[in-house]
Amino acid sequence: MESIYRSATGEELIRRWCLDRLAAWPVAHERRTVTARGVPTHVVLAGSGATTVVFVPGTNFNAAASLPLATALVAAGHRVLLVDVPGQPGLSSGDRGLSGGRLSWYGAWLSEVIEKVSPEPVAVMGHSFGAAIALSGDSPRIDRLVLVSPAGLARLRLTPAVLAASAAWFLRPAPKHSARLLRTMLAPGRTPRAELVEWMTLVARHTRSSGAPGAATPPARPIPRLVVTGEHDVFLPPRRLGPAVPAALGAELDVIPDAGHLVVEEHPAYLASLLEAPGRPTPGSTAP
Repeated sequence: MESIYRSATGEELIRRWCLDRLAAWPVAHERRTVTARGVPTHVVLAGSGATTVVFVPGTNFNAAASLPLATALVAAGHRVLLVDVPGQPGLSSGDRGLSGGRLSWYGAWLSEVIEKVSPEPVAVMGHSFGAAIALSGDSPRIDRLVLVSPAGLARLRLTPAVLAASAAWFLRPAPKHSARLLRTMLAPGRTPRAELVEWMTLVARHTRSSGAPGAATPPARPIPRLVVTGEHDVFLPPRRLGPAVPAALGAELDVIPDAGHLVVEEHPAYLASLLEAPGRPTPGSTAP
């Protein structure tokens, strides 16, 4: 099986960045490695509370790159389980092509992780590719979903600006190109945090890219689903995702003002507040 890492040295640099970020995180937590679908899977557990929230990050992200959201979830009083997706850069398996391109594989993987780590029902929050994985999970312990800019429901929009920024980031890895790409994924005028620029530069230098996740096939079992996206999402703009969400899920799409594709970076506290009730946000509530 081919690795996502270009070299053993690159893999070690990626792992060290993740371990250093987690070690510096001031929130009390524990790390575990479990085997799901036959592959090592790294999980981080933090917080306590009546609700266990499983967060599944998007492409090129992981637990260590998602700590602002994790901090907000813990501060909101939740028990949080952060997973590193196999086949993505991080602390889980770096084997490429584990799923054979099938979201069903990832859905079964997520279900197995949940059943090994949490004996209680869980809410699952997924972002982008992670939301497509969350949609594909069929564990009976999943009792609700919060899907943030979900992939797997509509084709990604790839504008000339995004393609140019992506090419520069991948072909000429440097902090300035990482920052440029991240700015396309944020709302206009926002600046990416320095740690994320550093992370994306490491990813460009030391890993091979992964493809689009394909179409998600939600399980037949009815599960309450809340779907949100950013007003300025460059990949899945509301006008594209809006018709797909009710058609595929029978749900409505909530649009978060002043947010791009990286809603998890821009409005972590607001996303954490969506776990307070299984239904839609309180009428009149908006992101800060």
